[in-house]
Amino acid sequence: MSFRVAVTLAVAAGYLLGSIPVAVLVARAHGFDPRTVGDRNPGAWNVKEQLGWRGSLPVFAGDTLKGVAAGLTGLALGGIWAGYAAVAAAMIGHAWPVFARFRGGRSILTFAGGLAALSPLTFLLGLGLLGVVAALARSFAVGARTAVFAAPLIQLGLDPVERVLATGALMILIGLRFGMAWLSGRSAARASSGPGAAPRA
Repeated sequence: MSFRVAVTLAVAAGYLLGSIPVAVLVARAHGFDPRTVGDRNPGAWNVKEQLGWRGSLPVFAGDTLKGVAAGLTGLALGGIWAGYAAVAAAMIGHAWPVFARFRGGRSILTFAGGLAALSPLTFLLGLGLLGVVAALARSFAVGARTAVFAAPLIQLGLDPVERVLATGALMILIGLRFGMAWLSGRSAARASSGPGAAPRA
């Protein structure tokens, strides 16, 4: 199989895996749609806010496993760069899922799962960092953000620099998704406070 064909197959598989709307499926089983409650983000954290840790565990696991499966598929088809392409596609699929009207989450857990496949030691050290920071800050969210942003720095001591740059490129997708969510929130706020909007109490 040529490298081009391998990458094409890896990207297709990654996107379809990423498009599986785990949060939406789990939430619907509990009688709600995460796109209409909380912060309206169809991701694990919003489901956790609605159902608690126990109820949201399938979403945390499922979104992470999408990245793992994509990365392993790419590695099997064409090596490390096909693996990175597959993880990028899975993150895009998670953010803009074909199975959920292209309304998806922010791809953080899918990124983490992909990193577990592409650089397992980086993932494990990042997981340890998450635990330490979360314990010290008494906040899982702070620990998770620290681990994600530290991933390229951790990887720098383990893998070739071109792989670290590729990991940074994956993180740009997360930043893009957060930026779009921020702009959408600003637009919604302007609409709610514009002419004809109901006065605030």
